[in-house]
Amino acid sequence: MKPLQTSLILILLFTFSISIFAQQDPLLTKDVLQQKAWVDSVYNKMNLQERIGQLFMVDVFSNQSRKETEKIKDLIREHHIGGVLFSKGGPLQQAKLNNEFQELANVPLLIGMDAEWGLAMRLDSTFALPWNMTLGAVKDLKLIEKAGAAISRHTKRLGVHINFAPDVDVNTNPKNPIIGNRSFGEDREEVSKRAIAFMNGMQSMGALTCAKHFPGHGDTQKDSHKTLPTISFSKERIDSIELYPFRKIIDKGVNSIMIAHLDVPALDPEKDVPSSLSKPIVTELLQNKMNFKGLIFTDALNMKGASNFKNPGEIDLAAFMAGNDVLTMSEDVPKASIKIFDAFNDGKITETRLAYSVKKILSAKYQAGLAHYTAVDTTNLINDLNTLDDKALYEELIENAITIVKNDSGILPIKDLETKKIAYVNFGDSESTPFLHQLSRYTKVDWVKAENLDELQEKLKAYNLVIIGFHKSDASPWARYKFSSEEERYIDEIARSNHTILDVFARPYALTDLRSTSNLEGIVMSYQNSEASQQKSAQIIFGALEAKGKLPVSLGDNFPVGTGYQTKSLERLAYGMPQSVGMNYEKLQKIDSLITLALDSKMTPGLQVIVARKGKVIYERNAGYHTYDKTFPVTDTSVYDLASLTKILASLPLIMQLEEQKVISFDSKLGDLIPFFKGSNKAKIRLQDMLMHYAKLKAWLPFYVGTLDSKTKRLSTSFYRDEKREGFGLRVAENMFIRDNIRDTILAEIRDSKLEPKLGYKYSDLPFYLMKYYLEGHFKSSLAYITQENIYQPLGANFTTYLPLDKFNPDQIVPTEYDNLWRKQLVHGYVHDQGAAMQGGIGGHAGLFSTANDVAKIMQMYLNHGFYGGKRYIGAETIEKFNTCYYCDKNVRRGVGFDKPQLGKSGPTCGCASVSSFGHSGFTGTFAWVDPETEILYVFLSNRVNPDVNNRKLIREDIRSKIQEVIYESIEN
Repeated sequence: MKPLQTSLILILLFTFSISIFAQQDPLLTKDVLQQKAWVDSVYNKMNLQERIGQLFMVDVFSNQSRKETEKIKDLIREHHIGGVLFSKGGPLQQAKLNNEFQELANVPLLIGMDAEWGLAMRLDSTFALPWNMTLGAVKDLKLIEKAGAAISRHTKRLGVHINFAPDVDVNTNPKNPIIGNRSFGEDREEVSKRAIAFMNGMQSMGALTCAKHFPGHGDTQKDSHKTLPTISFSKERIDSIELYPFRKIIDKGVNSIMIAHLDVPALDPEKDVPSSLSKPIVTELLQNKMNFKGLIFTDALNMKGASNFKNPGEIDLAAFMAGNDVLTMSEDVPKASIKIFDAFNDGKITETRLAYSVKKILSAKYQAGLAHYTAVDTTNLINDLNTLDDKALYEELIENAITIVKNDSGILPIKDLETKKIAYVNFGDSESTPFLHQLSRYTKVDWVKAENLDELQEKLKAYNLVIIGFHKSDASPWARYKFSSEEERYIDEIARSNHTILDVFARPYALTDLRSTSNLEGIVMSYQNSEASQQKSAQIIFGALEAKGKLPVSLGDNFPVGTGYQTKSLERLAYGMPQSVGMNYEKLQKIDSLITLALDSKMTPGLQVIVARKGKVIYERNAGYHTYDKTFPVTDTSVYDLASLTKILASLPLIMQLEEQKVISFDSKLGDLIPFFKGSNKAKIRLQDMLMHYAKLKAWLPFYVGTLDSKTKRLSTSFYRDEKREGFGLRVAENMFIRDNIRDTILAEIRDSKLEPKLGYKYSDLPFYLMKYYLEGHFKSSLAYITQENIYQPLGANFTTYLPLDKFNPDQIVPTEYDNLWRKQLVHGYVHDQGAAMQGGIGGHAGLFSTANDVAKIMQMYLNHGFYGGKRYIGAETIEKFNTCYYCDKNVRRGVGFDKPQLGKSGPTCGCASVSSFGHSGFTGTFAWVDPETEILYVFLSNRVNPDVNNRKLIREDIRSKIQEVIYESIEN
């Protein structure tokens, strides 16, 4: 064989062997030759003391005193420590210290942190993702991977190279005082899968990972921070359960493992030897038998589980002799360095043994990018550690975790809202407001409180469904989570007497303390009491979101591990982040500046805006005040006069239902619908043409003018009274009642009115005056009652109503104008439109009051093709039929009742909505629009007529359309 051929073969064999070795060694990088050269070069330049220094990783609080910080600097300068483990403090202080420490180090420091659920585990002003127990309920492993990646983005941004995560302990002991929520659960397979997914996410961002706490801390009743827990199981049991996730994650390439302080007689027969100091456990089991080649860390050596058994310095030497590479949080680095130095000189530690650990540490540093160290840039640091993408991921994880563990008779999600009277009762000692607020977005939910159980039970007799929220602190995974004995008694008694749903915002083990769960029909496990958890749980309860989670642990005999009822969405509106539906948050925030412009320019005193996409509200703003005196701020329960939105939110749905039932048709003639019109000039007007404003009808008729004294132009006493009397029962405004038979007068005036001379598009209120008369005659009831029964109550639109003063406190109702022309008063709680006011506030064209959130429900029903909350209101084909521009060729843009986008340059929209979009606007400054093509929903409510109708600034500036334009610009490709 020729020399060249031999050389090529040797090179190939060497490369192949390096490749195989790299697969086995989780500390080697792809550029293994460069890595080896760097490691050897650095190692060879160090003296013995410097090499020993690499073994130590000391803890630092970034909020500690300057004196303490200087001690760390001395350790770097004089003892050449290899790494720093940052703990409590803040990110800016930590970044500054990090840079200072690295400047002093001859060999760049390996920076570590305990950030199992994010930097917020240790630092203020940083982000926290859900705890492992919560993630254990998430079925989608790709989401767990995303969580690991997100945390590593943060740690890397802060200059942290190794995160001591994931925790792979199998938490089989519900009373475990230190692991608990830090574990992915009690099933070894599920723990392993999630730990590997979490690790993959972390490593995908270039972070080093560390599985802990070897050989397994999941079945202890003592805290190794305080004492030495004993694992008294057999070797077979430990091998089968505790070691199982470690084997799996080692096979998948975890970079390092942390050794716990545990007494494990089955693995090391020497009495009371912590596993961290045990050669049989660290070397013989982990390295030799389990073939782990990565870095090995001790758990903190200042923990009582280890420090109680040897003196400072001696414990470090014992840990190193046991086979550990990195001695974490030594109580005394100088003393420990001397002990190891002396042991080396005495021949107890060989050069090979020392080199083995130090070169592993250097390999890890190379892998972390420390061969090309750069300082931490503090520019925008806080923002980078708290991104909107992080918040969106948190919400997605929580949404996927929440678990329905009991669902008798399909009580969840809640259906048939028109039959429900719901009470909310809260227990626990932590915040519950977001939960109640979110529940109340779907229907009326009353917060019921009482001084004692008897009083509470008496109050709950008025309700047929009780939702109990158990809220415990979300401050840490170790926070108290148990029910008090009194709470247990209350819950048991409530469930005996009422249909009851219990929602637990705490560690799942809380459920095991209840006296009984047999009378609870629904149980929801929400795991954490964060705002997002409360909001998402409420959405699941009402079917806006599906329940997807499964229990990561068993909760007694009734709820084994893996329990979880998956529910289907009822297609109610959900609420979340713009990113979750393909919207750009930053672009969407341009709406804020337009709202500010509207308020500052006095286009309106206040407003509500809602934007939704794909059935999820992703922007919501309540801004300004009810009036310019700024007494009452606008909230999401402020009720606005919807004006002409009444047409598509009250009259039109009923018309569509009747058309679908073939009671009426597009070809129905007005004379047939309302016999009073037979023989008139309007008798043969088709329903379709009338609703498309293509029927020669006048735009409006000033009905109120005929009720004024012809000389004084004041209210005629033949039409009005200042108090309710017989024959004068229709309330127009405060201290203003009109004659009951005015309805007949209005109908006659419409009948006798002239038609426009030429057929063409002419927007008119009159068709909806007429359809109110028809609908009330058909249903033999008031339009106010019909709409409540058929639409608003089933939808949970409890803020949508005619005659709002009958239902709401005046302070909740937004006034419109001060009417100088007719009513001579501030129109507050009464409909602004004169014709609707003359009908007692109930018009087919105006009179409806609502909130943006309620309007969004009705519009989403349209967008859902007539389906909402598990109920079909209108057929999809019917909506399509009414949402058709039949006369576009005649320059009539309208659908049948619905407004449509402009055909030319001017019109109701921004010009960017699709031709399939539809909606309506209202005179008082309201607008509601949906687009089936982009699945966009947009609602804008204001009282732009305040202080009077001369305020046309909102219209002139076209603010509603400009906001709509921003919405469409925010859609991501």
